Amino acid sequence: MRKHLFIEGQWVEAGEYRPLFSPYSGEQIAEIAYAGAGEVQQALDAAERARPVMARMPAHERAAILERLAALIREKAEECAGIIALEAAKPITTAKLEVERTIATYKFAAEEAKRIHGETIPMDAAPGGEDRVAYTIRQPLGVVAAITPFNFPMNLVAHKVGPAIAAGNTIVLKPAGQTPLSALFLAELLQQAGLPAGALNVVTGSGSLIGDLLVTDARVKAVTFTGSPEVGIAIRSKAGLKKVILELGSNSALIVDQGTVVDDMIARAVTGAFSYAGQVCISIQRIYVHEQLFDEFVGKFVKQTEMLRLGDPLDFKTDVSAVISSRDAERAMEWIADAEKSGAVVAIGNRKEGNVVHPTVLLHVDAASSVSCREAFAPVVMINKISTIEEAIRLVNDSRYGLQAGIYTQNMRTAFAAAEALEVGGVMINDIPTFRVDHMPYGGVKESGTGREGVKYAVEELTELKLICFKK
Repeated sequence: MRKHLFIEGQWVEAGEYRPLFSPYSGEQIAEIAYAGAGEVQQALDAAERARPVMARMPAHERAAILERLAALIREKAEECAGIIALEAAKPITTAKLEVERTIATYKFAAEEAKRIHGETIPMDAAPGGEDRVAYTIRQPLGVVAAITPFNFPMNLVAHKVGPAIAAGNTIVLKPAGQTPLSALFLAELLQQAGLPAGALNVVTGSGSLIGDLLVTDARVKAVTFTGSPEVGIAIRSKAGLKKVILELGSNSALIVDQGTVVDDMIARAVTGAFSYAGQVCISIQRIYVHEQLFDEFVGKFVKQTEMLRLGDPLDFKTDVSAVISSRDAERAMEWIADAEKSGAVVAIGNRKEGNVVHPTVLLHVDAASSVSCREAFAPVVMINKISTIEEAIRLVNDSRYGLQAGIYTQNMRTAFAAAEALEVGGVMINDIPTFRVDHMPYGGVKESGTGREGVKYAVEELTELKLICFKK
């Protein structure tokens, strides 16, 4: 199966194609076009030509296109889930949930397209402002470069493409190298939904080549990127005065206070740690448990982890499958070994079969270990003992990241204090940091990024505020 580039509503052949392999079986599943500089320029040219078409399109038409897209994904939900499971090794049940979220995201985008508005300004509140009427409007930025990761190949694309279309922008999309099939399928569906040619262009291939061309091109007015802090920082340094929305990494933490009923939350905690083999930006990586509950929590967490089934992502009984590459599997095992050398205790796991890393629980991990202070993006979680919530908050904040955190507590004062003190973009009270619904504001602080996703908030990021003032 050979997959071409999608430019200006047409499938465009590239000068080079490379094989795409299943992360689980290692079998070749497709041949993917590798765009050169010329093809990237074609995509940018197409997006620029379509820019005035999208800018003039009425809100109800943009909304209708997004509604039709959501309906088409609903019709082809099984096919969509199969593509995700095949290219990303995401267990099919989890892939189905991603498809449902993708539908919801595009429906939210359709709704937001119809409520992009400004406000009236009381000009006479300042001396000299008398006899003036003013209001603000929001206008599309123009061409948006969207660069997306492998872990949610449909829904994280939706979080960039949906708001961009809702706001009247055009897009050049660069999907992750391992998961281009779902992005190319989206292009087909959006064409069927009536999106004008050139409004979405999909270029696959080298991230460094395509990314540099998109980020530095003067026609691109905004870059929205999800990926590593290192790449995000490089993008920001090259982007000049473009708007840049970055969702970068995390090593999300969960605090468990004394008095928590462990049985009520242990299954959810295990899900938050090991869903999609820990390859989620807000996956639980660090757990800090009050000393009164530590032994009980660890025992029940390990027992719940033992119940997870490992295997083929296309098997409906599978809970955990392969990580995205052999390199990532090896790195996870190296980090586990390094933590052990620093005094950590392996409670379960520390094995791999092919690219399937067994869910691993580490106890008493040194704060300087990679599994504590860096983003694992693997089925590895550490559980450490704390004596006070203040200690836990200090440990959570002792991180280069700050995306989301969670705390289980029965004490309202503790909950409010933690909500204020935790240095993250979102605090989940009596829930895991892995919680997200697609219309909430989502983003981080520190090296977890800048700007916010969540459809309404992304629309604001992808529009320009303009003031209009009349003198009577």
